[in-house]
Amino acid sequence: MGARDTRSAIRAAALRLFLAKGVEQTSLREVADEVGITKASLYYHYESKADLLAAVVAPVLFVMRDVVDGLSGTPHDQDAVRELLRRYLVGLLNHRAEGSLFVRDAAAMSAALESMLPELMDLSNRLHAWLAGPSATAEDTIRAIAAVQVLGTALTADTQVPDASDGEIEAVLLDAAMNVLRPGTIGTEHWAPIGPGSTR
Repeated sequence: MGARDTRSAIRAAALRLFLAKGVEQTSLREVADEVGITKASLYYHYESKADLLAAVVAPVLFVMRDVVDGLSGTPHDQDAVRELLRRYLVGLLNHRAEGSLFVRDAAAMSAALESMLPELMDLSNRLHAWLAGPSATAEDTIRAIAAVQVLGTALTADTQVPDASDGEIEAVLLDAAMNVLRPGTIGTEHWAPIGPGSTR
């Protein structure tokens, strides 16, 4: 097994154990045993549990980074807002296992990922600011933050509604987020509520 494959196997094993037992309750020896390597070998690839945890949840950071980095020059209109929310939501759905650790083990995540928090906060602030729109009011900003929080429901959908398909989760949460933003202004016009009978 090459170094890259070993690192991938360690991340996958760590994610399984973190989800099953919790971050604090999982030891690096258990991760090493799960992969079939020595603890010393694990330390060769990841210097600490915090280092390993950062690697496990990095895909969630990459999703937000890709979405936010693509905002430059994007016109702020209803279609662009919906597409941005859709891209972010699909990214969360694709990495919901990793992302759910932020919800399930918030305290452990905050402590372990201290080095990542400044970038996460910066990306979140830029995302909220763009969604709120030009000349945003306090209400616009609050609604933008709330809309992003609505999409975060995807991270716990597996436990709350295990029978729901990805397509159903995406459709419901995307419409819900757009409805949270609805009273704000996108471009120069308000948009109508998006409900079950919407043709959009």
